[in-house]
Amino acid sequence: MSEVKPPRDPVRAMEAFADARVILARHGLHAKKSYGQNFLVSEKAFRAIVDATVRTDEDWIVEIGAGLGTLTARIAERVTAGKVIALEFDPDMVKVLRDELSGVDNVEIEQIDALRYDLKMAAKWRGEQISVCGNLPYHIAAPLLFKIIDAREAITHAVVMIQKEMADRIVAPPGGKEYGAIGVMLRTYADITTVAKVGAGSFVPPPKIDSTVIKLIPLAQPRAPIADPKHYSAVVHAAFGQRRKTLRNALRAVFAQDGVDAALSSTKIDGGRRGETLDIAEFAALAALIPPVS
Repeated sequence: MSEVKPPRDPVRAMEAFADARVILARHGLHAKKSYGQNFLVSEKAFRAIVDATVRTDEDWIVEIGAGLGTLTARIAERVTAGKVIALEFDPDMVKVLRDELSGVDNVEIEQIDALRYDLKMAAKWRGEQISVCGNLPYHIAAPLLFKIIDAREAITHAVVMIQKEMADRIVAPPGGKEYGAIGVMLRTYADITTVAKVGAGSFVPPPKIDSTVIKLIPLAQPRAPIADPKHYSAVVHAAFGQRRKTLRNALRAVFAQDGVDAALSSTKIDGGRRGETLDIAEFAALAALIPPVS
């Protein structure tokens, strides 16, 4: 593969790419609360996302929630021998994308709900793995992250912006209040690192919360042996389902008492602990021994 081009000079980049406010005014549009739209205007944040996303100029990248095309254009410029598949659900934004990016031949625009887009099919279309990026709408960020994980065999990596609070939960270590089921589930299947912190003032209009850009790199194998992913998920969620309860009682609320007690005894995991103190290997060990609910 060809080496990716070095980042362009930031001053020249700001001159070349239209600001979100300019594009909105040009098309007589505004952000829609119903779509959770907040448009990024920080060149520093754009640069962090593009640098973390693009590896070579031959990359194929699926962008979730392309919006006004401000990130799309920056990525397209870096993957000159590749492709950007820009997903956008809002018909007004799709019109903007088709107008603003009409002369960019390595961008494919798909009007679709990202939750319904087939990432595995995109990889088949290319003939090898793809990458994913995007500013995820806060109200559907969790299912989109799990969609990426479900398609992990087709994905080299994903770079996404999410609510800071969610990012903190995802990267939190065991033992704290922020550690929970979403972090356990995602990190079972991927390495996850923080790329950048993005303040509310980096958007138009500014949201009431800050954001964080994270990078997910799927693992070749889960971090611990898992025979039944659905059952493993059920065990993890049960352990966190009632945080005030001990691990034993939280699991007994979902699974048969005898099965829970036997699994705790066999794994030598203290049932008096709280679910938030267990690591991924311990969750996997319990899931392997607790009988599924019939």
